[in-house]
Amino acid sequence: MLSILLSCFILIPVLMGWGKIIHCSSATYIKGTAGNIFFGIIGISITFTILAFFFPLNLYIEILALSIGLLFFFKNRLHKEFKAFSKKDFVIIISISIIISFCGSFYPFILDHFGYYVPTIKWLTEYGMIKGISNLDLTLGQMSVWHIFQAGFSNFSDPFLRMNSVLLIVYVLYIVEKKSWIQLCFIPVLLLFSQSPSPDLPVLIFSLVILNEILKGNRSTDSLFLFSAFVFIIKPTMIWLPVLSFFYSIFIVKSRFTKLLPGFLIVLLFFIKNIYTFGYPVFPVSLPDLEISWKPNPEILKTSSQFAIQKTYDMKYSYEEIRHFSTADYIKNWLYLDGIKGKINILFALSLTILIFFTIIKKNRIITLLCISIIIKSILVLLFSAQYRFFIDVFFVIFFVLLAHYFNRKKSIAIFSVLSLIIICFLAMPNILQTYLPSFRPGTFMGKFEIKQLYQPSTYQYHQSNSYKIGNLVFNVSKKYPYNFDTQLPAISESYVYSNIKAGIFPQLADEKNMREGFIWKKLSLKQKTEAEKVIYSTKNTYPQNR
Repeated sequence: MLSILLSCFILIPVLMGWGKIIHCSSATYIKGTAGNIFFGIIGISITFTILAFFFPLNLYIEILALSIGLLFFFKNRLHKEFKAFSKKDFVIIISISIIISFCGSFYPFILDHFGYYVPTIKWLTEYGMIKGISNLDLTLGQMSVWHIFQAGFSNFSDPFLRMNSVLLIVYVLYIVEKKSWIQLCFIPVLLLFSQSPSPDLPVLIFSLVILNEILKGNRSTDSLFLFSAFVFIIKPTMIWLPVLSFFYSIFIVKSRFTKLLPGFLIVLLFFIKNIYTFGYPVFPVSLPDLEISWKPNPEILKTSSQFAIQKTYDMKYSYEEIRHFSTADYIKNWLYLDGIKGKINILFALSLTILIFFTIIKKNRIITLLCISIIIKSILVLLFSAQYRFFIDVFFVIFFVLLAHYFNRKKSIAIFSVLSLIIICFLAMPNILQTYLPSFRPGTFMGKFEIKQLYQPSTYQYHQSNSYKIGNLVFNVSKKYPYNFDTQLPAISESYVYSNIKAGIFPQLADEKNMREGFIWKKLSLKQKTEAEKVIYSTKNTYPQNR
């Protein structure tokens, strides 16, 4: 907890300093202390992304980034911006910051933390961005810009990967600064994302900030579209946001197209990053085929696509069963999944219907454009993989648009307090959640409260793995555990070892003397098939419950 607060004291001034750098190169952006920090995040994220092509995001890069940020912070006396807050404002900010820091200090429990977030950050800090890394582990091909940003600060200022807690505190600054009190009601739910470097939290926060700015009539369309494009490159399922900002710029503000160029440029950088790590412009879509030599094996992509479709139905049906669904079956089976996921799906359908009727009644141009944008996003999600985690942002947006005018400071603080108490109880005593909401699977991975959390966030350590060799690749696989969050690199998840061998291929170093040259896949030779059989035999005996 104290460690998170210390990170805030370091990182907030640094990000404000970087925000000033962006302000010097752009005449307009979201005004205020929080807006300055948000654009500092954008600036340093883009800088780290470019650097990661050439260098690991190690301690030297972090010290340089910290020094530049602090230099501009003190040079421009940015600490004076905090004088804009009243004493009452500071009481709210400090009180909520303590709650956020406390909740952020619990053990991480989101499974992607162990299989995707931490391994990605580990690769970035030790090697930088790796060409064709999706051949080693398909999931790593995403390399979200949010993880690139976090990797750059993970050596010293945020070693426990609690940047999401820091961002939540900055979000409180924005809420208080803009008097957008309804957004306090969202924070208790967002506390569940504060223990992990999940990209879901920043995109939820940033989307609500941008939506608030648009509804308040902010006409800085270059900044709004740039910010929206940044949200998209963190998580492409947020496609509705740049679509809304584009529509708002063209049809409401009637901006010149040239003002949107900075946003399109960072989307171009996103495509280049994905082609470099994954082989295609947007992960996990294998279109268009650019014939990149390090693109993943088609069989692996096919298996991944089928798995995503199965996850839409919570693995309740086989891929072949889903293929033979009628249109009615697709809808019925999705809406009536067992447990909380089915209820969320039904709520999503109802919420979307309510938004459409509200739009028709309201006859407001911005609301109409928002509704169109949300429908576009919903159609794309339903076509590719209609998992509830891909449209959770829609609930926040609809709640915000429909009820913003009904929440004042007093009501919002009261709701925040009650909901925060409930979330803290769930985090501190996870058995309550496990008993009364067993279908909420992440609840089963929650760790209990420990006294040490008051000064240092709780983290897991495992450090158990086996080393193998197939072809020119020496790799590590975690023992008796499916993920490689602290396994020595290069590490491959046990499931991908099986998938590759089953497909008759295996990742190989493009240059066995230099891992930074990346990975390609090759068909297994007779000798390599023998090596692969030994690996299968060893992992079966180490982790027999998998097969």
